Parts: sequence; C-alpha cells; structure tokens
Amino acid sequence: MGRAHEVRAASMAKTAAAKSKLNNKYSRSIYVAAKSGIPDPELNLALKHEIEKAKREQVNADTIKRAIEKAKGGSMESYFPVRYEGFGPNNSMLIIECLTDNENRTLTAVKTALSKCGCKLGVAGCVRHMFNYYAVFSFEGMSDEEALEAVMMADVEVEDVLSEDGVVTIYAESSKYNDVKQALLAAKSDLTFLEDLTTYVPQTTVELTDEKDISQFSRLQTMLDDIDDVQDLFHNIVNLPAEEE
Repeated sequence: MGRAHEVRAASMAKTAAAKSKLNNKYSRSIYVAAKSGIPDPELNLALKHEIEKAKREQVNADTIKRAIEKAKGGSMESYFPVRYEGFGPNNSMLIIECLTDNENRTLTAVKTALSKCGCKLGVAGCVRHMFNYYAVFSFEGMSDEEALEAVMMADVEVEDVLSEDGVVTIYAESSKYNDVKQALLAAKSDLTFLEDLTTYVPQTTVELTDEKDISQFSRLQTMLDDIDDVQDLFHNIVNLPAEEE
C-alpha cells in the first residue's frame, strides 16, 4: 500500500482522535450544564451556550442529545471544574481548565504533562490575575460604529470594540455575554458570529522564537489533549507556527 496509505491512515487516526476528544469535552460540559439547572436549553442559558459552542465545533447531534438525556435520567456521575495555573516556555503563562470526577487523578496527569514538557505548575492565582475573563464576539456584516451603537442602545457596557479587515470584535465582561449577544441580534437578526465565547484574554503576550521552546509547547498541547479531564488550555503565546498536517 505504500507510504501514501500510511500517511492517510495516520491522518485519519489523528482526525478521529481529535473528534473523540471534542465529543468527550462537550459531552461533559453539556451534561454538567444540564445537570446544574433545567435540562432544557430554552430555559437554561448555560446549557444553551454549551450546545451552541458544540454545534459550531461540529459535534454530532447524538452526542449532544445523549448528554442531555443522561442528565435527565438522573445519572449519579458528578464532574466539577478544576483550574490549574502555571508557566510554559519563555516564561509564558498557562491556564488549564478541567472537568473531573477525581481531582487527584487529574492533578497527577496535568502535573506530569507539564513536567515532561519543561513547564511548571504554579499555585492557584499565580497567573490568573494577568488574564481578563471576557465575552468575545467577532462578526462581519456590521460596522464597529453600528455594533457600538447597538450595545449602547441596549444600555450594555463593553470593554472594547475593534475592527480589522472588515471583522468587528467586541470584548465585554463575561457576565455581559447574553446582554451583548441579544443587543447585537436585536440590531441585526441574521448576524453570523465568527467567534462567540467566553475566554481568558491575556493582558501581556510572549512569542516563542527558540525551536526547543516551540517544540516543548507543541508537545504540551498534545499531551493535554490526551487527558480526557482537560477541557481547555489558555495561554499568552502569540504567533505560533501553524501545525503541520
């Protein structure tokens, strides 16, 4: 079958693993959101938000449905959020968010991944203060002036409105997520979001120029991806080279 077949097989395996990780991630987050309130997205904004995120990531409908049905069925599984903070290559800052049912297992796995990649686990709060937790919306089809007017008319306060190459990005406190989104949709009901999420935005950034640093961080991303409990990795590294297929 030759080298071409091996490359295709490896690529397919990598894609399947990434898809499985994505399905597992949203299965947990949707289950937790449904379990923590009414398991109906029209009555539970947190659940609705998780479902919307999952759909944007092309998580299949069966995964979403099973997670909600599992919550409705009174499953005794109990996941809780855990956040780890630390330092990566070139003194970069890392925030690792997890959903786990066994914190000792998760801590050991995360700490091992960091150690093997030349990174260091820090104490709670060591880097969190250097990030803002914002609601972020990016979209086309509305100017920055129109977007600012829309949120002002709705009496919603935002942190910043930026425009670059026809893409408008709005930053607001995470608690304003629903207010900002509804204000924008009220102004333009068919607005399509390129980004629509709450995330950690670093106050300062670093760039990795040393090949060893870049390799270590790439390895860390891979190792964290392999840990089922890890939901997200946030960092302040910019201009990372594109991952090779």
